[in-house]
Amino acid sequence: MRRAIYPGSFDPVTNGHLDVIQRAASVFDEVIVAVAPSVGKEPLFTLEERVEMLCEACGSMSNVRIDSFSGLLVRYAAAQQASVIVKGLRALSDFEFEFEMALMNRRQDEGIETVFMMTNAEYSYLSSSIVKEVAALGGSVEGLVPKIAEGYLKQKLGSSLCTYEVGGPAGQSGLGRRSE
Repeated sequence: MRRAIYPGSFDPVTNGHLDVIQRAASVFDEVIVAVAPSVGKEPLFTLEERVEMLCEACGSMSNVRIDSFSGLLVRYAAAQQASVIVKGLRALSDFEFEFEMALMNRRQDEGIETVFMMTNAEYSYLSSSIVKEVAALGGSVEGLVPKIAEGYLKQKLGSSLCTYEVGGPAGQSGLGRRSE
């Protein structure tokens, strides 16, 4: 069985993440989406909330399992009997960091390979950070995150999250017209 690990903080999960998960699930027998505890960052969502969002978003994918881990990724992968780490790439800037991590992971455990998957061009600009920023400023994240994540963002950020329509009056600040 070819088992792969797709690690990340998923704070929150985006449709770009789901694109990589779905494509990895079509390549590997099993994909474990491994939620990491955002070391060095201040996450908006707890580890438990991020796992719950992913469980809901990936519920229809029969060969995808959601888990969380701490410590070295390669140790977790070995404990899960996974031989591949899947990493999503959006741009060249992602590659440099991920390449360094892949080399360090190989140094730690030569039996675990890293496979890079380019994200769908539709999501090449998308990151959890930009989703949180847009949501916090009252912009729409519809179509950028699964519905479950949209709900969690509304709950965490309160009424500042709303829907915007593109094409507001000239000079209007924000992303467009606010829908009430």
